[in-house]
Amino acid sequence: MIAGKGARTLVCALIFLGEVSLGGSLSSQGMRGTIRKQSFGKTVSGEQVDLFSLSNKRGMDVSITNFGATVVTLRVPDRAGKSADVVLGYDALAGYENGKSYFGATVGRYANRIAGGKFSIGGKTYTLPQNDGPNTLHGGIIGFNKKVWKVREIPSSDSAALEMTYLSADGEEGFPGNLSVKVVFTVPSDRNELKIEYSATTDRDTVLNLTNHSYFNLAGEGNGDILDHVLTLHAKQFTPVDKTLIPTGDLRDVAGTPLDFNIRTVIGKRINDDYEQLVVGKGYDHNWVLATGAGKSLTIAAEAYDPKSGRRLEVATTEPGLQFYSGNFLDGSKGKGGKAYPVRSAFCLETQHFPDSPNHPNFPSTVLKPGAVFHSETVFRFSAK
Repeated sequence: MIAGKGARTLVCALIFLGEVSLGGSLSSQGMRGTIRKQSFGKTVSGEQVDLFSLSNKRGMDVSITNFGATVVTLRVPDRAGKSADVVLGYDALAGYENGKSYFGATVGRYANRIAGGKFSIGGKTYTLPQNDGPNTLHGGIIGFNKKVWKVREIPSSDSAALEMTYLSADGEEGFPGNLSVKVVFTVPSDRNELKIEYSATTDRDTVLNLTNHSYFNLAGEGNGDILDHVLTLHAKQFTPVDKTLIPTGDLRDVAGTPLDFNIRTVIGKRINDDYEQLVVGKGYDHNWVLATGAGKSLTIAAEAYDPKSGRRLEVATTEPGLQFYSGNFLDGSKGKGGKAYPVRSAFCLETQHFPDSPNHPNFPSTVLKPGAVFHSETVFRFSAK
């Protein structure tokens, strides 16, 4: 996860050299797949935003905007070869500017919650905006999901890939350090998967937790609830939470609880059980402790399957935790094509470090120091049967 000073210098050079927007429409054919660019409009402040479509010859097409480094659409075929968009989102930029659900976004500086909007490093306490009751959620009031990122294409002989970069200034949303962040999205030409790689460096001690916040419905976005999807989570423990969804600091075994998904289980089977953690979260909204820890090679963390369409999603990651969220706070607001997104009409599998880690020394550390390089990878693999 952390490399040496030379690697930091290389990553910083790549980040700042990469801050060049793609010009014109790209349509690179062959083994590398295809990248297409189009305008996605301008922000309220007048910044130009674009939409980039990465596709391959196996029927996968992913559209990503540099507003929030956000996955807007993700189309994959079902068992009959029929393609559908399996992520929630909006048709236009205004939806993402005004939306509060983080559809498809790159979330930071700190994904998930920080208790009381406070944490300390080296004896110094930092205060953050409280945007989720008494807590800070997903980076604060204006997190990475509301920023316009720089973009460049990454030349490749066997994939379509985009690099997006953002420089988060010292003090932004209360976090210390000038943080240089890079996210690389890759769609291989020969298999239906989206790989997301994260890198970051800082000039002051800070905390960092990055994730992608895509909401999935493998039957197709806006096509019913996800309660009949089948889920597997490869984790023997989770981090129980209090009434404000902040971890207590304990690691609790999933065995004998409705949070045990080590054996394939229908999501809706136990979601309404009278179990205190489900009552507090209004369903599943918890961090599972992955067996492999952090900083190792990609390891399968979860699988989801829709029996109707036959679509299957496999999630691999180098992160130590996975937040499974069953869409409990979706409220029927309209998304793409005017479709309503009611409660539990999608789920999230957010690979990340644990919530509120800065305030729990027993959790894997999220501190990033000058001279070190943060790096993590997550892969979303799709198939159908």
